[in-house]
Amino acid sequence: MAEAQKRTIAIDAMGGDKGPEEVVKAVRLALNKGLSHLSLVLVGQEDLLRQHLKAHRLEGEPRVSVAHASEVIGMDEKGVAAYKRKKDSSMVRAIEMVKDGRAQAAVSCGNTSALTACSTLSLRRLPGVERPALASVWPSRQQHFVILDVGANPASEPEHFVHNAVLGSHFCRLTLGRERPRTGLLSIGTEESKGHKTIQQANELLRAVGDLINYKGPIEGFDVFENEVDVIVCDGFTGNVLLKTCESLSKTLRSIVKDEVLGKPWRHPWRMAGGVLIRGAFKNVKERLNPDRYAGAPLLGLQGNVIKSHGSSNMHGIASAIRIAGEFVEYDMTAQARDDIATANERMAARKTKAPTEGCEKVKAEG
Repeated sequence: MAEAQKRTIAIDAMGGDKGPEEVVKAVRLALNKGLSHLSLVLVGQEDLLRQHLKAHRLEGEPRVSVAHASEVIGMDEKGVAAYKRKKDSSMVRAIEMVKDGRAQAAVSCGNTSALTACSTLSLRRLPGVERPALASVWPSRQQHFVILDVGANPASEPEHFVHNAVLGSHFCRLTLGRERPRTGLLSIGTEESKGHKTIQQANELLRAVGDLINYKGPIEGFDVFENEVDVIVCDGFTGNVLLKTCESLSKTLRSIVKDEVLGKPWRHPWRMAGGVLIRGAFKNVKERLNPDRYAGAPLLGLQGNVIKSHGSSNMHGIASAIRIAGEFVEYDMTAQARDDIATANERMAARKTKAPTEGCEKVKAEG
């Protein structure tokens, strides 16, 4: 567990769609929900932030401070270019606080591409990791599971799927408490011959790393919410499309149920009465499907803790991201993940060296 004086979270207060006031409201909520052991630094335009702090009765709060940053990275800006052009942006300054040791984690609702670029260039990757990945926690029929990558890197090489599996397994143990998480590779079928070449090669490498991960093989869309695995690995393009599609579907279903039960009570009075009777069940379903519960997606594979929240996150989602950042600060998974990544790379290298020999022997035997 981290020492008490090393529990500082730097928050990019300017990057979200809802503006800095929503971030200030999230800070207040976080402090009221058992995160009083954290020191929170709001990074952004100081005068504006202090106005919001005063309005929400956080002025003079000893656990909250402000670090000035004059610029903001917009949602439409390119990652590396934004990092180079806006060194005094709230996002860059928050990440630099982690790099310099003034904070032990950074939270941002900003541009995903820019956050990935800024974090990678500033904090650097863990040795052996080629690309960081965003991990997200989702609900299934019986319990929650981890899926990555959900947007950091749209295209992935076979080796990246293995790195994601290792990092995702560690994150699953930390966040969900699974001792040996079951891992699956998202494909278009459970047969190992299914999927494009990269998926087939990733499947071979995932099997090659052996007991380093608890790999269960390819899974398909039907399996995602059926408690088949605890960790799902995919490329960032697939993961991001799946993430946003599922969130949209969830909102649509909630809206349809609400309209059918409460929308026209004069037409369906018995439905409304039934809705009142099972109100507790509706409340439980809403809580289980609440995307704000695990709204922070950690950017795994870096030499520092960075948590990404949705650009459209409300105060509940941002407060959840702050909570997850606090968990990362208290339980550092970096050292163990570094060792397992090194072992995975060694086993993948051995597999690549062995494969041509196996092919030659097979041809000779057939001949």
